[in-house]
Amino acid sequence: MRWRIAILVSAAIAISYLDRQTLPVAIQAIGKDIPLTNQQFSYLQSAFLLAYAFMYAGGGKLADALGTKRGFTLIMLFWSFSCLSQGFALGFTMLAVSRFLLGLGEGGGFPAATRAVAEWFSVKDRATAMGIINGGTAVGAVAAPPLIAGILEISSWRWIFFITGAIGVVWTVWWHMSYFVPEVLEDQDEPSASRSSPPSWFSLVRIRETWGLVLPKFLSDAAWYFYLFWLPKYLYDARGFDIRSVGKLGWIPYAAAGLGCLVGGSFSSYLVHRQVGLGAARKWALGLSAAVMPFILLVTHVRMGWALVLFSLAFFGQQSWSTLVMVLPTDLFPREVVGSVAGMIGFGGAMGGIAFGTLAGYLLDHGFGYGTVFALAGSFHVIGFLIILVAVPVVAPLSLGSKLQYEAAR
Repeated sequence: MRWRIAILVSAAIAISYLDRQTLPVAIQAIGKDIPLTNQQFSYLQSAFLLAYAFMYAGGGKLADALGTKRGFTLIMLFWSFSCLSQGFALGFTMLAVSRFLLGLGEGGGFPAATRAVAEWFSVKDRATAMGIINGGTAVGAVAAPPLIAGILEISSWRWIFFITGAIGVVWTVWWHMSYFVPEVLEDQDEPSASRSSPPSWFSLVRIRETWGLVLPKFLSDAAWYFYLFWLPKYLYDARGFDIRSVGKLGWIPYAAAGLGCLVGGSFSSYLVHRQVGLGAARKWALGLSAAVMPFILLVTHVRMGWALVLFSLAFFGQQSWSTLVMVLPTDLFPREVVGSVAGMIGFGGAMGGIAFGTLAGYLLDHGFGYGTVFALAGSFHVIGFLIILVAVPVVAPLSLGSKLQYEAAR
């Protein structure tokens, strides 16, 4: 049953990535009716990410307050109707408002998913479960180019948003009928709150390990959201692709991202099952994931075939990394605050996406070219890994009471 739950949650994450990819993949068709500059395109992504960032934090708190089942139901319905609303846009402003609302809804998805992992999976299997769930990102992103190309062959770009929004409503019915919280986990080797009530956000911010996850996520997601939102546009602008070409080849890096989710999480779980310490298992997998990211610097210097290979390697490494960063809160923090901590981490990641996406739009509109942007993006994961090594020296359940007392005394 627990693996069926993982697949159910993974389907929600797949829908979220399908929904957020609709605009980037369809941008060429949309541009015929609503012309957009690179800077305006970056503003649309920033509108999504700004709402996503705040709701990622708020959505974690919402999931903790309402519970995983009710919280996820509300979250999915909101973002599905927000996705659908993009189909009615008549100009840049309406697109920006719909994009903002979509981010507001989707921001609660991963915190709720992280709570589901904490409710259903023991420490030994959480990385694998998170890998399956995070693999939904690739399923949605892989489905987007051919699905959108197919819809455009028979109808207008507006139907892309109508159809994808309806898919989310169908999933909500499935979720509401299927999800429940198990009474007992396989093991009880998990963090304990040791408090009468969960600590506040302010208290969690004072903990070093919180920042040791938020800052790396800020850096790594700065690169990830650039790849996610700008890859189709790069293929259109720099490589001369049309919508059919993107539909045929643009899915390949996203498929590699899905493989990265599964490999990163499974490799860490494999090490734990082989009696490797939890901290070493997580950090070995994180380090190997970060090590492949700088190869993206070569993408502007090679032929298209090799460029797709390099993109695929970067997407593989990124999603392997992301799976492990998002499972760390379940290793470190009590279940009662996992949603809140995951929300804070996601907030940091989305803010990184806003900052770097805006910078990328500015650089590209002012003659710097994609080479400069890829050079910056290729360094972020390595820096993030070094921060984790320093800020999270031990991966083990935290005693929040003593931890908060120690941080307050420093």
